[in-house]
Amino acid sequence: MGKMDNLGEHNRHCPVARTAALVGDTYILLILRDLSDGPRRFGDLERSVEASPRTLTSRLRQMEAEGIIVRHVFAEIPPRVEYELTTKGRALAPIVESLRQFGETWLLDDGQSQTR
Repeated sequence: MGKMDNLGEHNRHCPVARTAALVGDTYILLILRDLSDGPRRFGDLERSVEASPRTLTSRLRQMEAEGIIVRHVFAEIPPRVEYELTTKGRALAPIVESLRQFGETWLLDDGQSQTR
């Protein structure tokens, strides 16, 4: 299970803790954000997420292993690879949307909190 192995006994049974362990990484959340609009190529994700190729590859592999995304390889020259959300990955879209709404309401563009 990966990150979920690091959860304590109590938290291992908590759905919030298990979900946070799965998607509680900034890059994974940004990949989910981008893929919620449809399939994307590696280079597109790299530019949008602003992750190094090594970091992006690591997160994509993790997400693929968890069944959140699927990797499509096209037999073209040069090879073309696209990533797409699975049904399980699309089920995470409301989490990303809630984060977007919170950020628009409570965080300024410079990352500072605002009170209302």
